[in-house]
Order: sequence, then C-alpha cells, then structure tokens
Amino acid sequence: MTGAAVSAEQRRARWILILIAGIPLSMVLAATALWWAVEEGHVDIVGSVGTANHGELINPPRNVTEVVFQHEGGADTMWQDLPTKWRLLVVLRGGICDDVCQNQLYQTRQIHVALGKEFNRVGRVVLGDVRTASVTVSGSDAEGQTQSGLLDWLAQQHVGVTSLTLSPADLAALLPEAVDQPRQWYVVDPAGWIMMRISDDLYYKDVISDLRFLLKHSGG
Repeated sequence: MTGAAVSAEQRRARWILILIAGIPLSMVLAATALWWAVEEGHVDIVGSVGTANHGELINPPRNVTEVVFQHEGGADTMWQDLPTKWRLLVVLRGGICDDVCQNQLYQTRQIHVALGKEFNRVGRVVLGDVRTASVTVSGSDAEGQTQSGLLDWLAQQHVGVTSLTLSPADLAALLPEAVDQPRQWYVVDPAGWIMMRISDDLYYKDVISDLRFLLKHSGG
C-alpha cells in the first residue's frame, strides 16, 4: 500500500473517531440549549407535553408542603410527613360524605387498583373541613348502610386512605374550585404540588392514561 493510500485511510479513520466523539457532545449541547430555552420562557415544554392530558392542569400548581393539616381531625400533620407518593385527593366539605363523596372515593379506588404494578407509587387522601371523627356517611351509595362514621366506613371500604382536615376557610383558600364545583378531585405530585383536577364525568380510562403518563415521566 502506497504512502498516499495509508494517509487517506488514516484521515478517514480520524474523521470517523471525531464523528463518534462528537455525538455525545452534540447531545449535551442540545440538552443545554433546550434547558436554557425553557428557563428563558422561549419553549413551553410542559404545555407541549401536557396537550395529551385529559384532566385539567392547574396553572400555576399549588404547593401544600407549608400547610398544617390535622390527621383524622386530631394531630397536626404536614404533607411531607406522609410517605412520598403521587396522591389522588378527594375533597369533602361539610359533615356528611354523601353520594358525590362516596362516588369519588369509589372512582379513585378503582383507578388506583387499575394502575397495576404502579399501585404502590400512588396513595389516596380524603381532605375535609370538619373533624373526621364527626363526619357521617349517608346516602344511597353507603354500601347498604343508612348512616355510619366516616373513619369506620373508610376502614371497611377504602383501606389505606389517609384522612386529613383543614378549617373551612383554609380549605377554600387552597382549593377554591371545590366550593362551587364539588364534582371533581385532584392529583398531587410527590413534591406536594396540586397539579391536576379531574372531573367526575371524565372517562376512567382517560384518567388512568394521564396517571400512567405522569408516573412514567417522573422519578417519584
């Protein structure tokens, strides 16, 4: 092989090595450019990704990590005292868990179970504005019971649900939509951000699709 041929082969090999080495560098540069564009507000990546969601995104999301709740109407509890999970949040206003409340608890239970292998990454919370021990369950959906205490009913029908309480004013400030539009519940991310609300009439498979998307694209 002549010197010219060897030199050409060496140049070709050198260019191949440069191209191979440049691929990861290009990816880093592209990721850095995207991050800068998002930070500067030139790209709305959340909005772009969120176009597939069926629930309504809350903008801006509301953080609950500074809110002091009462656990089952008694001891002060912070959201971060709970295990770190995604949460399906049902809001209960007043001293009765009526048909709407019971239906939401049923919906969230079925959706939670349907998540399958992701079940343990999600928890459920019922948040009320009356001491939990004073709340009764009453209505046509009360699992054959005319009236019973909420805590006993949850223990029988909704094992694992966490019951929290806020004052009526604090609950209305945190979730103002729940005052006039009770037929909805919420999704809270592992960092304590209330970031989506779900209408009762939304098709349950669409809700499951939303939750699986969120779980897939999150580390918590």
